[in-house]
Amino acid sequence: MAEPDWSRCRAILDDGMRATGLTLPDTLGDSLIQYLQELLQWNKAYNLTAIREPQEMVTKHLLDSLVVLPHLHGSSVIDVGSGAGLPGVVLALADRTKSFVLLDSNGKKAAFMRHAVRTLGLKQVEVVHARVEDYATTMGRGRFDSVVSRAFTSLAEMLELAGPLCALHGKVLAMKGLFPQDELEDLRHVASGFEVEAVLPLHVPGLAAERHLVLFSRA
Repeated sequence: MAEPDWSRCRAILDDGMRATGLTLPDTLGDSLIQYLQELLQWNKAYNLTAIREPQEMVTKHLLDSLVVLPHLHGSSVIDVGSGAGLPGVVLALADRTKSFVLLDSNGKKAAFMRHAVRTLGLKQVEVVHARVEDYATTMGRGRFDSVVSRAFTSLAEMLELAGPLCALHGKVLAMKGLFPQDELEDLRHVASGFEVEAVLPLHVPGLAAERHLVLFSRA
């Protein structure tokens, strides 16, 4: 495989960050490229993500995660099923004033996230290797202002498993692709204790595919 064209990756990232219209740290581009380099290296051995082309990773991982930033609520965030740290690592780099827990049940992915957190100096981030239902029972019930997930599970199952982590006045944020009509209809038959506050289209610079954010608050 040819060596990645990191200058091209950085150009795509910089253009994308400007296109979001967000106010972002001056050092964010450097940090995100460093994270991407670590992810690419570990992915060779541990298959952390199916996307392997760095320029594609910039759009489908980094920018896709970053557009959720303005929708985070409060000062404490948990990323459920964080995988390789998406969106959690990206969001933590973009806002170091919030505390983050990155939760995943896969040991190799948790090991990579711990490595990334150390390498990037993310002192406000804790990585937890556990199943979400176990963590909710033992450590996290009602603890977080924002409970976020990216392609974790169905909306109904997410609320069942991760809903208990959400503080009384917190929000649950589910990142989805196409408008999740069937999943929203299924919620009518579930007594989750949450209500749909909004379904927001997310505009990811450079990505033609649809993205949506389902925002829940306690009923």
